[in-house]
Amino acid sequence: MSQLKLMNVVGARPQIIKASAISRAIRNNFSEKFQEITLHTGQHYDKELSDIFFEELEIHRPDYNIGVGSASHGKQTAMMITGIEEVLLKEKPCCVLLYGDTNSTLAGAIAASKQHFPVIHIEAGLRSFNKTMPEEINRIMSDHASTLLFAPTSAAFKNLMNEGFRPENSPPYSINNPKIYLTGDIMYDNSLFFAELAEKKKGELLDSLSVERNNFVLVTIHRDINTDNIERLKLILSTLMQLAKESSVNLVMPLHPRTTNSLKANLPELYDDLLKCSLLKLIPPVSFLEMTLLEKTCRFIITDSGGVQKESHFFKKPCMVLRKETEWIELVKNGTTKLVDADPEKIKYEFFSLLNPHADFEYPSFYGDGKTAEFILREILYFLGEA
Repeated sequence: MSQLKLMNVVGARPQIIKASAISRAIRNNFSEKFQEITLHTGQHYDKELSDIFFEELEIHRPDYNIGVGSASHGKQTAMMITGIEEVLLKEKPCCVLLYGDTNSTLAGAIAASKQHFPVIHIEAGLRSFNKTMPEEINRIMSDHASTLLFAPTSAAFKNLMNEGFRPENSPPYSINNPKIYLTGDIMYDNSLFFAELAEKKKGELLDSLSVERNNFVLVTIHRDINTDNIERLKLILSTLMQLAKESSVNLVMPLHPRTTNSLKANLPELYDDLLKCSLLKLIPPVSFLEMTLLEKTCRFIITDSGGVQKESHFFKKPCMVLRKETEWIELVKNGTTKLVDADPEKIKYEFFSLLNPHADFEYPSFYGDGKTAEFILREILYFLGEA
């Protein structure tokens, strides 16, 4: 039997990492069934995507990189649609796998659905219910152009039902008769795999930062709502610096280039004060394995990242979110994730609350059993009539 050709469309480092769970499952369990090709749109230029990145994470390089780069939302998405369409018509895959909510996800959904290639959306159904976020529009439109939709949580599954998707749909599945699944989260698969790899390859990181296991706070800030709004950024960072001094607890903060640039251009005095604060460990961007180690070994996490919120749960760490809303609503309801926005009083209150022992927190298995990629591939085989 000839192999079935699957095509991944990715546009940023996190999506390459998500796709690696599918690649690993194919390599380990479905190598005779599937041929996998990966197209990278080049949406985000990332100097970390070197040979070392792929070797370290045991990920194969994308087969295509159409090199779109930065542009306005409309121009960037249009260029990606054109580039993806050309590769689709050349490769003619059985189906197209999309991940998450970037412009690359949306472009893949449009290009594939218009050329009648079945779209498979991994991380379907996530909603922040804030349509001013570009990611929210990308999520909704990609879901409604998909044939198979894999929801990572029960909340995401319910969102799809509320938008008219019917779980009882029966085969044959198509864009007009889509199938929705509750699967668990593909990044939980990855976290289990990469946590062990991180300890093995990056264990010396904590010593180099002069911090102790389970005795530092990890901070990440990269979303434009925080970095491009100077008053918000000033409020957040001033508050965190004050809390580090009051608590005598180390805060490790890998600085996203967007954050560094905003500080240097708009808040040079604050940036200088942050650098002088010995309890604030401002460090350059870290690799994925280094980030995994920091998440696994910190006391708790402060972030505006959707992915980091979720990973905090994987590693049983409480999390403060520097946003008004989150797509991971179940974590807020569980009480282990706290929405603090840029409110100094909320940040202070939750910070000191989380410094107290929090062994009574529970971390239910919202995100599956760590075998989501295998489940997805089995369902793709069934959809293609090869199960």
